[in-house]
Amino acid sequence: MPKEEHFRPIQVHTDMALEARDIVRGQARQEIPGVKVQERRLDAICVTEVEILEEEAERLMGKPRGHYVTLDVPTFKDRDPDLRQRLIDAIFEELAPMVPQSLEESVLVVGLGNWNATPDALGPRTVDRLLVTRHLGAVVPEDIRDRMRPVAAVAPGVLGTTGIETVDIIQGVVKQVKPAQILAIDALAARSLDRLVGSVQVADTGIHPGSGVGNRRRGLTQSSLGVPVMAIGVCTVVQAGSIAQEAVHMLAEQLANEVKFYEILKQMEEPEQRGLIDEVLGKKLGDLMVTPKEIDLLIDDMADVLGEALNRVLQPRLDPSEWA
Repeated sequence: MPKEEHFRPIQVHTDMALEARDIVRGQARQEIPGVKVQERRLDAICVTEVEILEEEAERLMGKPRGHYVTLDVPTFKDRDPDLRQRLIDAIFEELAPMVPQSLEESVLVVGLGNWNATPDALGPRTVDRLLVTRHLGAVVPEDIRDRMRPVAAVAPGVLGTTGIETVDIIQGVVKQVKPAQILAIDALAARSLDRLVGSVQVADTGIHPGSGVGNRRRGLTQSSLGVPVMAIGVCTVVQAGSIAQEAVHMLAEQLANEVKFYEILKQMEEPEQRGLIDEVLGKKLGDLMVTPKEIDLLIDDMADVLGEALNRVLQPRLDPSEWA
């Protein structure tokens, strides 16, 4: 049977490679050829690595070929300080091997998003917490200078407020700064409610701002910018249609033996369930996105986590007391 009859490209907006893999794999009930997955646990943190290796897998999942690491912390919203520190350590462990090892090589950190929209403000708020050092070489003591990597940072805003495509701004910055690598931080759209401000994705494929909510912006990638681009994202919104679909699926699982309607729903494939929801609620829900009511606190908490992890990764030879 042709491969296309087993696997179908995903139709749900999600920035998460792990979710895209689960959707495609769930429809076919078998692993996707050209995709490699490894999972491990670090206490309360579930770490899943997804490698997209082949062009066909890239087409089906709607994600560029590359390496994606997802750190799932569903209880992050509980604001446990011990769990927060473990997440910082886990992000550090994943990122440290991915940045240039020589401290002479500079890194540009790009905080994507909109300062004025809280769910989209993670990038700019994280940049605000970074130790920016590119301009300090001539003014710090020599013993610190020898241990300090040149780091530049920028929060370019969004097309709707600047009138300029983000990639065009970053191309100009790259031309002048000439970094060895770019670290792009952005808010992501997820499919599952459990991932709201509880999942961090690290990818070596660059990033496409707004792709998870249906916006098609030009991507920040090595091909567009000329230097490697690492992407760090956190899920902050979920599409309302995905919530409805998840609710229907849960009801079908629990009530299939009691109500004939839910027995029929349980027998339906996921694309058929999605089509039914779109038919009933599509016009009312549209592209509505949902975020937690305590999002302001959670964004600040996650910005603190990313800021500390990135400072440790980028300045491994500086003591935290020297960051201030």
